[in-house]
Amino acid sequence: MKRHRHLLVGATMALFACVAIGTSPAMATACTNLRSLQLQHTVINSADDNTTGTFVPPGASPITGLPAFCRVTATLVPSSDSSIKIEVWLPETNWNGRFLGTGGGGFQGVITYSELASGSSGCNPLFCGSAGNMGNPLAIQFGDPAAPSTGLFGHPERIKDFGYRAIHLMTVRGKEIANAFYGQRPQRAYFAGCSTGGQNALMEAQRFPNDYDGILAGAAAFNRTDLHMAGLYSWQNAHATPGRFIQTGQMTLINQAVLKQCVGQDGGAKTDQFLTDPRDCRFDPKVLLCKGGNAPPACLTSEQVTTMQRYYAGTTDPVNGQIINPGSQRGNETDDIRALGLAFQERLPEPAFDGLFYWVFGPSFGYPSSPTNFANFDFHHDIAKVDDQLAAVLNATSTDLSEFREHGGKLLMYHGWADPLIPSQSSINYFLALVGNEGQGFQPVGFFDHDNGHGNGPGNPALRRTQSYARLFMVPGMYHCSGGTGPNTFDALTPLVKWVEAGVAPDTILATKFVDDTPPAVQMTRPLCVFPKVAKYNGSGSTSIAANFTCITDENDFNQKPAPKYGP
Repeated sequence: MKRHRHLLVGATMALFACVAIGTSPAMATACTNLRSLQLQHTVINSADDNTTGTFVPPGASPITGLPAFCRVTATLVPSSDSSIKIEVWLPETNWNGRFLGTGGGGFQGVITYSELASGSSGCNPLFCGSAGNMGNPLAIQFGDPAAPSTGLFGHPERIKDFGYRAIHLMTVRGKEIANAFYGQRPQRAYFAGCSTGGQNALMEAQRFPNDYDGILAGAAAFNRTDLHMAGLYSWQNAHATPGRFIQTGQMTLINQAVLKQCVGQDGGAKTDQFLTDPRDCRFDPKVLLCKGGNAPPACLTSEQVTTMQRYYAGTTDPVNGQIINPGSQRGNETDDIRALGLAFQERLPEPAFDGLFYWVFGPSFGYPSSPTNFANFDFHHDIAKVDDQLAAVLNATSTDLSEFREHGGKLLMYHGWADPLIPSQSSINYFLALVGNEGQGFQPVGFFDHDNGHGNGPGNPALRRTQSYARLFMVPGMYHCSGGTGPNTFDALTPLVKWVEAGVAPDTILATKFVDDTPPAVQMTRPLCVFPKVAKYNGSGSTSIAANFTCITDENDFNQKPAPKYGP
């Protein structure tokens, strides 16, 4: 089961660029002097200069092109059971006065060095950056009934670290270490993360609004407990009977049928191999039902049709029909298991990311004979126990960001429309909840340039107030945090920096699709539009060039929402 770990931890972010502010300070102390630094609940494990231009992460390929930096490792122990590992990388010349906190993916448990290095390489001047393992060295991705690994079961303080405390303390201690090294505190602080890193991002804005000036939150796993319910539900859906399994190649078959029916109807181009806004697509997998002499994998059996219908419908309570977590959007179907979708989930002996349920039910969750296990989890009765124990600590669902806004903070969210792991409308629902929190009587059903009777157009005061501090960008054809058939490479940090420091709010972000997702050969470019706008082809010129698309306000689209008790 450990063979899947590399797929679950390394959620990547958009490419970073740097913009100068202030004057680079001289080092106030030698790097090695930081070994004796005394900080509350902190043990400095090492402090060493790295002047080689290369760093070799444990068990991974070397990271090259790095400037000379001071690498500090530390362990934070806010409780007797805590063990939060952090690293702070401090450029030894040309520091730009900024601090960058980074998040990882999955259950974390390790430092994601690629993201820590992103803010410190390839540009001058430089961020100083910090990253941590979220205090979760015992985290598991899958249970093992033969030798159950129960992760954080029986460790409430470590669950608290994972939920919110580790990232906050990483931030506080990271700034203190920077102050000790440079003799001044960072002038600006930014956070960037996707998936679990996106959850970290929203948790910071909600619980610790003064930690960061700008926050970049990608595909946020903010409604953590119910998102894990969706993974469990998806696994049960595909394993209900042997006939429900979607065979190799059939997800591609379904995706091709979706594109044939829906591409070009949602603002994009008719030649696109992805959907610009899949909410416009009403594809029903019944159109692929096997008829006559046809047989799988060239078509779908009635059981396979049921699997896909439930995949799109979302996680639901079987008794009252309430939505627990939104369903997957049309257009995210893929046979690529690296996308972490249904093709990945159904091939596992038990659900991905079900370690969270072990935290509640203990080792017995991995045993078929247990009253509650991954195969018989009751989505009407068992949810309450999970939420009662974990929701208050893990879920970043508050929509009151008034302190963050008043502090001058800016939140930039993004999410791939073709995300097979975290349903893309989850980020839309959170953003609409922010808008709803800004004005009474707002009906988050659609946005128009004109007054549609609901007062929901771009001129709506609640929308304007929200967009003054929070903006969402949906990414056509992008899988979970990266990958996919659409324009999936973009720099979201520079627009955030300009928004915070120059007051220039981003309306568009240029995204690129490289050939085989490998620079430098460009396949296409496309503008990412500030939600609720979408990119519409102008009707002339190459569809591979962003300049031939215009961001327009989308029509009235339906956003599937969970029941109120399950969050925005």
